[in-house]
Parts: sequence; C-alpha cells; structure tokens
Amino acid sequence: MSDGGWDQCRGRLADQLQTRRRFVFGSSAGFAGLATASLLAGEAHGPLLPHRAKHCIFLYMYGGPSQMDLFDYKPELQKRDGQAVQIELRRREVREGRLLGSRRRFRQHGESGLWCSDALPRLSQHMDKLAVVKSLWQDSFAHGSANLQMNCGRIVQGYPSLGSWLNYGLGRENQNLPGYVVMLDPRGGPIPGAPNWSAGFMEAQHQGTVFRTSGQAVLDLQPHTQDPLELQRQQLSTLQLLDQTFQDRHPESAELRARMASYELAFQLQSSAPEALDLSTETRQTLEMYGLFDGYPPHRLAVGPAVFGRQCLIARRLIERGVRFVQIYSGGGHQQQNWDAHFGVEENLAIHCPEVDRPMAGLLQDLEQRGLLDETLIVWGGEFGRQPVSQGDQGGRDHNPKGFTCWLAGGGVRGGTSYGATDDLGAEAAVDRRHVRDFHATILRLMGLDHDRLTWFYGGLNQKLTGVQEAHAIEELMA
Repeated sequence: MSDGGWDQCRGRLADQLQTRRRFVFGSSAGFAGLATASLLAGEAHGPLLPHRAKHCIFLYMYGGPSQMDLFDYKPELQKRDGQAVQIELRRREVREGRLLGSRRRFRQHGESGLWCSDALPRLSQHMDKLAVVKSLWQDSFAHGSANLQMNCGRIVQGYPSLGSWLNYGLGRENQNLPGYVVMLDPRGGPIPGAPNWSAGFMEAQHQGTVFRTSGQAVLDLQPHTQDPLELQRQQLSTLQLLDQTFQDRHPESAELRARMASYELAFQLQSSAPEALDLSTETRQTLEMYGLFDGYPPHRLAVGPAVFGRQCLIARRLIERGVRFVQIYSGGGHQQQNWDAHFGVEENLAIHCPEVDRPMAGLLQDLEQRGLLDETLIVWGGEFGRQPVSQGDQGGRDHNPKGFTCWLAGGGVRGGTSYGATDDLGAEAAVDRRHVRDFHATILRLMGLDHDRLTWFYGGLNQKLTGVQEAHAIEELMA
C-alpha cells in the first residue's frame, strides 16, 4: 500500500475514534462514565479527592505472616506461654490450644516508639515512616478465599482486583507500559492464581500483567519474524482499523476493545519492557541497598534477598515510568515455602524475613532519596495473620483472619502511627476493629479515589471494590 493509502487509513481511523469519543463523553454520566471515557481516549483521569499518592506498590506476604512475631508485641502472651486456652481455630470450631509466646525479641524504634521484632532488623530502622494497622479482620480462614478478599474485596472469584480498580479509576500514565504489573515468587504463585490479579467483570485491559524478573519479562513478546518495526506498525494500524469498524457496529463488545488495547500494548512493550527491567544503569550502591549481592540463607527452602530485592528495584523503576500499581508476592508453593507457618513459626521466619528485610528497607530508603516516597503508597500485608496457640510439635501457628496486621507507608500516610489493637493474646481485633473493606477504602482514598463513587455497573448493581456493605477509610492513618 502507498504512503497515501496509509494516510487515508489513519485518517479514517482517527475520524472513527473521534466519533466514538464524542459518543462516550456524551452518553456517560458520573465518575464511572468519565473514567471509562478517559481510558478509551488514552488519557489519565484526574482524581476526585485531594491526594499525594500517584502510584502504589503492594508487598504481599503470601501465606499469612505472624503478627505477634513481627509488629504486634503481646506481653500477656509472653507471660502465659504454654498455658491451655479455648480458642476458635476455624469458623465456629472451638478447641483447646496451648499458648505460644514469641521467641523474637521486641524493641520500640524511632521517635514514634513503634514496636518491631528482631526478625526485621533493617526495616525496624524505618518505623517512623510506617502506619501500622493492628486491628484488621476478614471473613475466611482458607487461603484461597482470603487471598481473593484481600486482593479483590470478595471471597469468591470473578471480581476485579485492587490494581484493576486503580487502573480503571485513574487511567494509565504511560501508554507504553501496563498500568498494573504483578511479579510472583519463583517458588510459585498464590492460591487461587490469576483471579488474584484479574479484572473480573471489567474489560480485560484492566487486569494485571505478570512480569518475570529474569529472562524475557513477558513471554512471547518478541515477534517470530524479522519484519522491521515500521512494517509491524502498519500491520497493526490496518488490524486496528478493521477491528474498529466492527467495534463501531457492536459497541457492546468489550472483548474486542480489550484485544485492540492488548495488541497496541504488546507492540509498545517490545522496547519499553526490556528497558524498564534493565538494571545495568543502576549503581552498585543501589544494587547493594536492595540486597542483590547478598548470599542465600542456609535453609534449603530459602531463595535469599536478591530475588525480592530485584523485584522491589524493578517496581521502583516501573513507577518512575508511570506504572500505576505494582504487586510483588513473597512466598509461593506450599507450607514453609510461603508465610504459612503451620510447621514451625521460627523456621518460617528464618526463611522469609531475611528474604524481604533488606529489600523493603532499601525500597523505602531509595524512594525517599529520590523524592518519590511522598507520591508512592507502599502497602505491606498478607491474606490473614496467625493464631497465638501452638500447632503441632514444631511450634507452628494456624491461620487467623480475626485479627492481623498490615502497614502503609509513603504517599499521604501519617508515619509513625500505630492504629488499633488485638486482645491481650493477639487472637482477635479488639480496639478500633477494621474490616479489610475499610483497608481498601483507605488505599483508594490515599490514591485520590472515593470508594463509594468508584463503580462499575454489572449484574444490575453499581459494583464497588468495597462491596455493598458500608466501608470507611481510616482517617487516622492520613497525614
């Protein structure tokens, strides 16, 4: 086709897109419609509320980290170590158990005096940056449904994840990179897999894109032919024109719209993804800060800090390039391969804490030095916490969704804050109890979004991340 022919195709495509933009803007009402229109036009949507955070990095400790061995110091539990108590180990299943005091040493740190155990010695130096929520609870004792609730707000599959809501509500800053990136532990992914970063009933363009941190970032990204980029661009423009013609006749086809967006993104990723993952331009001091030169701990199940450190450093590079939401999973596979400490909490901490301690401290320090911490929200947590009683002969701890800890740092967060409390034994949220939906509302609020107004119409309802039950952002955590 001649250059004039290509120009005519591009002109027709531009006219059709302009017509579609006018239709969307004219027919949409409310925040949801405006966000959809802005995304179709390839523009970022301005936040509704005052905010400082532009990007979010979620450090996800898959398996359920033990709060009373990390941040939730319980002197009463220590004093009553070994005593028998009646405790709910599964929903409405009350049994006798023996209290297991933490073997970690706790200290108060910084000007705030927040508690942190010696399991995380480097992170403990940054406690004045953290807002620690010790009174979270959610609905499920099982990993699969608990992961879904922490990631998607519901205990069943089919609902959009937190990253999808942010990507939808705020739009992509960089059209050459995904708005939502996920990086998994090399030992495996979380239960139940991809639904944790799914877009649910939203268009597929809002789902998380899984990046590998070694080798090719996205599988099958490179073309199988040696066609020059100019020819690929022409082929893609022709395909988009044909697809757009069909789309205009069938505006209800969200799948085609998402496929068109994915083709364009795949084309751009051929150059943008390798550059974003190329750490050769980072200084040796920066690589050391994230633990990339640290060796493997002696435990056979440990992978060392270099893996998580590399992911945290890549997360920083991605948010620098406009990626909206990055989620990094620590822990994969089963049992001691993740934070699921059934077969010994001390062994579990010895495996995983050294893997994340230096990288997390390095991420906070690096973001602060670069002036990025104020606009980057850091979220830390897992799907639930652990029980204060011993499980098995090796000092394990069972699942506990009734009271657990997460923390926030960075954009708009009031650092050095301790919010809420579990009971004296750490078994259940007791003071300022907050459901996970409140935690989600807080994250959205810090990102400039109102959880009640961020909706997607589906199944006859204006669906929300926080669901149909009332939710409240935790204002005490906000600077």
